[in-house]
Amino acid sequence: MSFSWLWSRGLLTDRRILWLLLISNLVGTLYGYVWYGVQLADVWNTRPAWQIVFVPDSPTASLFFTLAVLGLLFPPSSRFMRGAVRLIEALAVVTSVKYGVWAVSIIFWDAALGQAIEPLSWMLIASHGIMAAEALLYVRFFSLGTLWLIPAAIWTFANDTVDYTYGVFPYLSAEHLARLDQVRNFTFALTAASVLAGWLAIRGAGRGRRSAEPLGRGR
Repeated sequence: MSFSWLWSRGLLTDRRILWLLLISNLVGTLYGYVWYGVQLADVWNTRPAWQIVFVPDSPTASLFFTLAVLGLLFPPSSRFMRGAVRLIEALAVVTSVKYGVWAVSIIFWDAALGQAIEPLSWMLIASHGIMAAEALLYVRFFSLGTLWLIPAAIWTFANDTVDYTYGVFPYLSAEHLARLDQVRNFTFALTAASVLAGWLAIRGAGRGRRSAEPLGRGR
């Protein structure tokens, strides 16, 4: 058996695999919102209510990807819903890559500053690494075009702006709080890099998508 089969269209778009992907991402999303529970409560109780939307970065990215997988399982029939799914796909790609790489980078950055990587941190490294990888792996099965990256970029840059203007970024170590300007600059740069990665992935997948059969309900 060729290793290429492991990322083949036949395997990755099998409905059993898609259901497994949807369920695992949904569980991870719910766990992520619970993880942010203390910060969500603090922002809700002490800050304007609208800021709470920008607090749970990774779980919201995972939610976008979960909904994108749902769109693969049940392709929409109306024009409006197809547009909505494409927007969700764009948000899933950009935010999953951005926050997946961001979390892994921050953990290793902390390690470089002298903090030990705890077992729980290794779990976060694995789960966030998968977030980024699965978004780039599945972009070739999505229906979005490159223009859909524009609203996804606007949303993600807006999230960065709110995070570092109003201080609702994810909890950071004391070492990183002392280097908050560096963290902020890295975060904005990573958003730009994630949009670029999404654009390259969509462009690279476009040729194959044009020659492949569309996903259907029966697959």
